[in-house]
Formats: sequence, C-alpha cells, structure tokens
Amino acid sequence: MRDAQSSERRTLMGAALTALILILFVNALAQEPPAQAPLLGNPDRAAPFVPTPLLVVEKMLELAQVDKHDTVYDLGSGDGRIVIMAAEKFEARAVGVELDDELFKQSSARIAQLGLEKRAKILHANLFDTNLRHATVVTLYLLTIVNERLRPKLEKELRPGARIVSHDFQVPGWKPEKVETVNSENEVAHTLYLYVRP
Repeated sequence: MRDAQSSERRTLMGAALTALILILFVNALAQEPPAQAPLLGNPDRAAPFVPTPLLVVEKMLELAQVDKHDTVYDLGSGDGRIVIMAAEKFEARAVGVELDDELFKQSSARIAQLGLEKRAKILHANLFDTNLRHATVVTLYLLTIVNERLRPKLEKELRPGARIVSHDFQVPGWKPEKVETVNSENEVAHTLYLYVRP
C-alpha cells in the first residue's frame, strides 16, 4: 500500500513539475515573438533567446539605478536591447555578451546604426569566459540553473557595491535586496530580482 502511494505521489510530482516548466516556457514565449528560433541544440548556449519586453528592460535598469557613471554588462545579450537602452537612455557604458553569430551581428549592426559605438558594444563570446571586473551593473535573463553556475564567477569578479538584476529567475544562494513585479505591455507579469555585492 505504501509503495503504491509513494509511486502515485512521485507520478503527481513529476506531472506538476512538467506542467510548471511548460507554463514558464509558454509565458516566456508569450512576451514577444523571438527574432529566431531558440538554439537549444548548442551545448554552449546558456538559455534560449526570448527577448525581454522593452518596458521590462527599462524597469531593470531603473531598479539598478543605472546612470552615466555605470558600466552595464548584459550576459546573453540577444538582440542588444538592454545594451542599447543602457547606452542611449541611461547614458551608461554598456557591453553585451552574445555567443550566437546572427544575434551578435544583428545587435552590433543596430548599435552602429544608432551611432552608439562610443558607449556600447557587443562581445562575441561565451559569458563564462568574459571578464566582468569592469562591470558595476550586470543584467541577466538566464535560467536558475545557469545563474547558480554563474554565481561563483560573479562573486569572484564583481567589485563591492556592484548590482545584479535578474529577470524572472533568482540567483540561488543570494538574498535579493529588492523584488519587483512588472506587467509588460501584453499584461504578462515579470519578476525582477535586485542583488548587491557586499
């Protein structure tokens, strides 16, 4: 009897976990159509490309209190929207790190088109191989498991007082200074976590 109940409990937990993953992924896709299909087959990719809505981008940068004295690093910068807004609207120096060839070319071309080359650039690199010592702000839209793997690097390389804003996924082992919920243009709720290095 106990074995049957235990098996049933495991089956229900497995079904609930699968449903939760599907809900999170569908909600992410509902935010805005991706510029290209997620490249899940590439083992070096830390997460599928799902663009952050521009309203959420702005709130992330506001939450970190970004200004002209900051150097913002966006890890997994996709089409460069966080980098571009940080440089254009907040007048910060901004660096994106993007592994995908097409997204790197697309975002670099957009920065050139807007004339932001003096304040913004995209590195064609793996985020785990990128030196973050110059960053005063880091933005993330990566899965929790990737944030956990990235945490030792952030702890080692970021200076005291550096701010990290993570979209929807927490950094395990860190306590956020602030948590904010933002509704995007299509009424999807997004949770932002602000961390500050001690």
